[in-house]
Amino acid sequence: MMTHREALEVLAKHRREHVVVTTMGSVAIWPQLSNTPRDFHYLPSSMGQGVPLALGLCLAKPELPVVVLVGDGGLLMNLGCLVTATQFPVPLTVVLIDNGLYEVTGGQPVVNASRTDFAQIATGAGFSRVYSCDSREAWDAVAAEAITGAAPAFVWLKVQGEHGKPTPSAPRPMAEQITRLQAGIGVSN
Repeated sequence: MMTHREALEVLAKHRREHVVVTTMGSVAIWPQLSNTPRDFHYLPSSMGQGVPLALGLCLAKPELPVVVLVGDGGLLMNLGCLVTATQFPVPLTVVLIDNGLYEVTGGQPVVNASRTDFAQIATGAGFSRVYSCDSREAWDAVAAEAITGAAPAFVWLKVQGEHGKPTPSAPRPMAEQITRLQAGIGVSN
């Protein structure tokens, strides 16, 4: 099974002009792999809001491909966002980092983690392109295809959980991130 970092290294290798929205544990890793104005680190006070934010970016700029990195715990808190996302023909890729833990809040296990089939949930929500990978090699083989296309895609990456990780901090204040992202996607404030 791959590590969280290995999963993000594969994404960094295949990413092109995409906006990458990170949430929770990915906020601690992605800035070590990429530091562009199209990187947005989102740590809201409530989990599960990364997909709606990424969908909003796609709706505002339909030609802009967006990848959003979400955790299994956060996604479970807002499963309805998947149904909403599939209603629009936008270049959105939801990448689920499934470690079976609420890693950044103390490492508590996600309820029913071993029995939750996120690929079936994504298919049922309307995603026509669904990928499931539990190794770096499998993810590397489909990553370029998964993050391209005009319709939403869902990628379920099973990664090793880690206990004892602190809650990450975004590398910049939110106002600065917003200004950088606006410049990176050609929007003036």
